[in-house]
Amino acid sequence: MTLRPHQWDILLSMKKDKGTIISPTGSGKTLCMIEDCKRYMFNLGNKSRKTMVIVAPRILLAAQLSNEFLQIINQDNVKVLHVHSGETRHFSSTNVDTIKQWDKDNYRYNKLIFTTYHSLHRLKESGINVDTVYYDEAHNSTAKNFFPSVEHYSEKANRSYYFTATPKHSVTINKAGMNDEEVYGKVLKQVPAPKLVDKGIILSPKVIVKKIDVKEEGINECKHIVDTIDEIDVKKILICARSTKQIINLVGSKFADELAFRGYSVLHITSKKGAFIDGEKVTREEFFDVLNTWGKDCDKKFIVLHHSILSEGISVRGLEAAILLRNMDIITLSQTIGRVIRTADNKKHGLVVVPSYDKVGISTSKRLNNVVETIFQKGEAATQIVRR
Repeated sequence: MTLRPHQWDILLSMKKDKGTIISPTGSGKTLCMIEDCKRYMFNLGNKSRKTMVIVAPRILLAAQLSNEFLQIINQDNVKVLHVHSGETRHFSSTNVDTIKQWDKDNYRYNKLIFTTYHSLHRLKESGINVDTVYYDEAHNSTAKNFFPSVEHYSEKANRSYYFTATPKHSVTINKAGMNDEEVYGKVLKQVPAPKLVDKGIILSPKVIVKKIDVKEEGINECKHIVDTIDEIDVKKILICARSTKQIINLVGSKFADELAFRGYSVLHITSKKGAFIDGEKVTREEFFDVLNTWGKDCDKKFIVLHHSILSEGISVRGLEAAILLRNMDIITLSQTIGRVIRTADNKKHGLVVVPSYDKVGISTSKRLNNVVETIFQKGEAATQIVRR
């Protein structure tokens, strides 16, 4: 594993036992976690066994992080536990007594525990000792239901690191924020996006606001999305829909036929209905395997529809453009931009397209331009401020 200079800087900053790392999507934060975990877990000067916890916002991302960690970390002396309600090939439980027993049974081993913010309290209630906690997409940690467990481990774990591209701060005592240094520590490292663009590590986004005459507000939704796809003329596109209902309506219309005529496969995924590829229901594992395989295929054309499930953390190779059909806060906008700015052969920009024909499109386009200016021109993080 070869780290880039900015990743070495992040790793060196983690000599301190607690703090926040702010770095753009696509900058390789996960590799920094893995390298730190490997060094700390297998420190030759310290033979004590370590328990390392990795926290993700979604079960899908916990599974992805698990795969990435275990591709690099030698598993000969490591036991793995997943604490969430999703399916996994590893031992998994959210039962407090079962977690305690697993910890007791594996006292001779180093341990990797993958969990979600939603299930972190189960780990807390088990009372097992934790050495290090890595929080991925750490802006999620400020949520009312999650923060008590995060606060607990800030005090009880030996080391705590909060990784995000989009910090959430609070200016009210009633809501948690990552500017609370007692819990989150200081900012250990902030990596500006323009620096990574200049070095060719990520791409800059190109915003396209597709203005449609207000008189055409009743325009066929399928038609204006297909027209947009024709105009941008790229092969791999993420569509962020307003709702599950909108997705179902689109795939049940002539939309899929129009795209098939143009050579595109259509994938869609929702939390309620599950995952589909060209109209056929598949498991989520199959969905992401196909998605990543097609992402690596330069010639494959596909469209992915989702509401929010792919906005954050999930790595999908090869995406060239995102079409935004729904309103988003600055964190979700920043994360969505991050889906399309990863480098690829013959790719100059990550396209972000907003069809602007109603209040949603107009407000989204304004907010999007502000986010791009903050991150890619000023080199600052897109920080959400909670005021009440």
